[in-house]
Amino acid sequence: MFAHCLRFLLLPVLASLLLGACSEPPAPVSFVNRVWSVSESPTVSKGMLYVFLSDGTLVLASSGNKPAFGQWQQDGTDLVMIEEGQRHKTEVLMATKDILQLRQHNPGEPVEMTLVPAE
Repeated sequence: MFAHCLRFLLLPVLASLLLGACSEPPAPVSFVNRVWSVSESPTVSKGMLYVFLSDGTLVLASSGNKPAFGQWQQDGTDLVMIEEGQRHKTEVLMATKDILQLRQHNPGEPVEMTLVPAE
């Protein structure tokens, strides 16, 4: 009898957990704490490095120059990148483990870039 009562209580709980797990979207691929290199962009130098640190620090580096530091913030599914005190709304067009595509809204035309993990 105890087993029947226990089953009566556990079945709704288990069903709820299983249905909840099935309805949640998959976790997004994280671009945070990884070094990314620009592979394609009409305006950003190929090979420029971007690092989005988990504390909100943005590190930018390119060959022959000192690294620059800014900040970044999550804004829904997009980002805000803060460079030299300027806030730039940045759309995340694609984020996989191998590709990060961004469209940054600077003064003038938006800047698009494709980044890949740095080697």
